[in-house]
Amino acid sequence: MAAGLAAILPGAALVCVAAGYALAAAWLSRRKPTHGSAMAATPVSVLKPLCGAEPRLYANLATFCRQRHPCFQLVFGVRAADDPAIAVVERLRRDFPACDIALVIDPRVHGSNLKVSNLINLFPVARHDALVIADSDVAVAPDYLARVTAPLADAGVGVVTCLYRGHAVGGFWPRLGAQFIDDWFVPAVRIAHAGGSRRFAFGATIALRRDALAAIGSFEAVRDRLADDFWLGELTRRLGLRTVLSDVMVTTDVTEDGFTLLWRHELRWMRTIASLNPTGYAFSFVTFTWPMLALGMWLAPLPLAIATAAVGLMARSVLAGSVAAALRAPVRDGLLLACWALALAGKRVWWREQVLSVDHGQHSGQAPALSPAPLTQAGEGQGVRASVSTKSPLPSFTGIHTKRPL
Repeated sequence: MAAGLAAILPGAALVCVAAGYALAAAWLSRRKPTHGSAMAATPVSVLKPLCGAEPRLYANLATFCRQRHPCFQLVFGVRAADDPAIAVVERLRRDFPACDIALVIDPRVHGSNLKVSNLINLFPVARHDALVIADSDVAVAPDYLARVTAPLADAGVGVVTCLYRGHAVGGFWPRLGAQFIDDWFVPAVRIAHAGGSRRFAFGATIALRRDALAAIGSFEAVRDRLADDFWLGELTRRLGLRTVLSDVMVTTDVTEDGFTLLWRHELRWMRTIASLNPTGYAFSFVTFTWPMLALGMWLAPLPLAIATAAVGLMARSVLAGSVAAALRAPVRDGLLLACWALALAGKRVWWREQVLSVDHGQHSGQAPALSPAPLTQAGEGQGVRASVSTKSPLPSFTGIHTKRPL
């Protein structure tokens, strides 16, 4: 009897852990924030590196122009004088004449991370001490700037960051990609946050003061790091400053309209996470609810295991948020498990039109420069996004176009 009990205990334990995680994730994802939503009127510069005409670029950028904030500046940056994003910025200027909008066109490359290189080029145009960096595919509410910059009034705060929801632009694959964000990534961060972890910062929003940025060596300090958003937070934490997870939720577009594009994107995320926290990543398999419940029930076909699995499946369905999403959950969790396993075995990721080598020692703070390798078919499957190059420096046109409200 003891031998039989010992044989079924691992499966029962696995079911309990997977179901418990799903319940905790469902509860944390649906409870209301416990901290306040203070507003700030501090002048702020928003830095927006752009590259190409993404599907909803105008709609997303326009949400930043509609901010209920007394004094803010929008600074957009591109690398090429023929970048399609320039036309979108000019349209914003016409449609929002009261907005203080600057456009920087600068082809200079300062490091292996082209997004950070863009930020280095446009940063000198930022006029205010409060800074917000947000990805180009992010949409926000009208009170966003006032709320995310409010914690910066505390000198002990280094970075304020936001979680985000996925906004599927298209059919099945974008919806599956949005489910990766909503059902796995966001609950995982909430659970880590509830457990006391603050080792995160997300490109959807990073708000910080100019003095904090200068203290870590400005953007040059992360120009050769893949996870630049994480490292902006990590370097400020090493100065003894706190990272604040805002109660503001933004949305980010998911546009990968095929398996290959979605797989590359998620594999990049997974390998980046693994490089920053290898121990935590190794045990994250318990967060893939459906495969873990199925394995646990197979190992321990007991009434208790079945009952616990039923609770876990119910929690997973609640977490999915809809019947359609719940029906996609087994596919979603199965792909997550496969991606998790593959991420353990490799170091190469796709980022736009670059193939980069992720060093698994990045968490130590001694990460070397990224190692870009050209693709054989640059830009394949990337739609209208502009192609990028890793050669530096690039001579050519550099321009700054500013427009301030009268």
